[in-house]
Amino acid sequence: MLGWHRKIERSTVGLVLAIVAVASIGGAVEIAPLFTIGDTVEKVDDMRVYTPLEVAGRNVYIREGCYACHSQMIRTLRDEVERYGPYSLAVESQYDHPHLWGSKRTGPDLARLGNKYSDAWHVAHLYNPRDVVPESKMPAYRWLLRDTVKIDDLSGHLAALRAVGVPYTDEMIANASADAFGQANPDSAQASGVSTRYGMATNIRSFDGDGSRLTEMDALVAYLQILGGLTDAATATPTEPAEE
Repeated sequence: MLGWHRKIERSTVGLVLAIVAVASIGGAVEIAPLFTIGDTVEKVDDMRVYTPLEVAGRNVYIREGCYACHSQMIRTLRDEVERYGPYSLAVESQYDHPHLWGSKRTGPDLARLGNKYSDAWHVAHLYNPRDVVPESKMPAYRWLLRDTVKIDDLSGHLAALRAVGVPYTDEMIANASADAFGQANPDSAQASGVSTRYGMATNIRSFDGDGSRLTEMDALVAYLQILGGLTDAATATPTEPAEE
């Protein structure tokens, strides 16, 4: 029964062609669904983009490797839904580049973390996790409260995201740095522009509790507080199809 296998192994050209054929099958299975991606990803009217400060916070989240211990993908299993909330929808990640779904949970899933805890809780947790979760294995990120977040290049970040499909407008890109400052400084002149461009429901406040400077803590907490809040699609009551 293995005679054909031995025969093809002795033929370099035949073995290469067989490998290409088998690999092509796997490639086709992965690539074919992409041609119908427009029909499979939900479209919602209330989906909004990340603000510049949230983009900066997401960059900090990636830089510090938070995705290695925390997933952002709630599966449809009952125990996951009961613990973390409604299961994740594809539309919720359509503006994520790269996606941060994760594959390991040393810590809990963060897909529905937004506004679950106060800003002060997040600051204390990131500064020293065991102050609020005694059994936590998470390392402390004290430098986030010390280091100033870089915002002068955020226009470039937004422009790059627009190039891959995120619908940032020219006005959003031009005002990226000012909007990042305004979101963490509600009493500043720049704050009103944030709500105008990103919606009245945008979190505008001093996230780290110190309005005198814009820190990486401000940015990361702003990002954490919007997780699961870019759209209400997961919690919206489904509508019945109209009868013909």
